[in-house]
Amino acid sequence: MELKPGDVVMLKSGGHPITVVEIDEDKVECLWMGTDGDLFRETLPLVALESTELDPEDNEEEDDEDEDDAEEEDEDDDGDRKKKRKAA
Repeated sequence: MELKPGDVVMLKSGGHPITVVEIDEDKVECLWMGTDGDLFRETLPLVALESTELDPEDNEEEDDEDEDDAEEEDEDDDGDRKKKRKAA
């Protein structure tokens, strides 16, 4: 497996996505964000990691859900502002 800094990997046993920071032969220095927002930095053996691709569609779906919940202001004929829910 050929890695470079900035690649996203995961432990073969599962877990959070991990960002590669530095590669040194069979060791990889990595960063990841824990569930409580803590930042972790650890050197892991290359054999314990597998390459992964983040699915950009996952982020788009989250963005679509956020837009559905958004409210926008609209002006009626009298010039008064009113809020309406954005149609999906």
